[in-house]
Amino acid sequence: MKLKNSTSKIRDLSIEIDKLRMPHHVAIIMDGNGRWGVNKGLTRSHGHNEGVSVLKNIIKFSKKLGIKILTIYAFSTENWIRPHEEVSFLLNLFKKVLDDEIIELNKELIKIKFIGDLSPFSEDLRKKFTEAENITKNNDEFTLNVCANYGGRQELVKVAKELAMRSISGEIKPDQINEEMFESHLYTGDLQDPDLLIRTSGEKRISNFLLWQLAYSEIYVTDVLWPEFNENEFLKAIIDYQSRSRRFGGIKSISNQSLTSSMSFG
Repeated sequence: MKLKNSTSKIRDLSIEIDKLRMPHHVAIIMDGNGRWGVNKGLTRSHGHNEGVSVLKNIIKFSKKLGIKILTIYAFSTENWIRPHEEVSFLLNLFKKVLDDEIIELNKELIKIKFIGDLSPFSEDLRKKFTEAENITKNNDEFTLNVCANYGGRQELVKVAKELAMRSISGEIKPDQINEEMFESHLYTGDLQDPDLLIRTSGEKRISNFLLWQLAYSEIYVTDVLWPEFNENEFLKAIIDYQSRSRRFGGIKSISNQSLTSSMSFG
């Protein structure tokens, strides 16, 4: 009966969706896995496992809705300070998910990209990242960006260093550096910035996530913990996004269609 009610709710909310105004790119801070596990009398690891199941559903649902890019905050540069047991579990979870899911992702024509400084990860895990990217590189229906050992400030420093080195070598002059050039050196340089950021668990901060890219993104915060975030909750976020007036610093709102037609997407 509960499943039937849930399905009914999803159907009702779907009616409110304007399919012509779907966000092209959605970013998600998947927060609350550990707390969910503890609240259930289980371990934080149980919460992370459940979070993977939720992510699989949201990826499929995003693609079904017509969203083209999903960027998830999987492991931040700050996550290394968590207890050793939890960090080890998360790194092993990366391996397990890739082993179990990469074939299915490829069948679904999903391209996967890993964003961040991958150098601290083990050689074995980096190899799996590369293999996953190579297997799915020709897929063009949907892109899944997995931010791993990612930090927004660290990314900006990386870009500053790269541009400084190009300037020192004489390749570019300092006065040639502009937003377009800076953006081209970001991990997401070939992609449109996120239209919508979703954060679960009720925390009202962006936690060093996509600091440049989120400059004009709409932000949706829900108290729902990530393991309980389902299609119905995702539809609520989309409906809220579509109710907003996106002015990008101007006076008149810019429709998603107008924005889409005036930009080239990666």
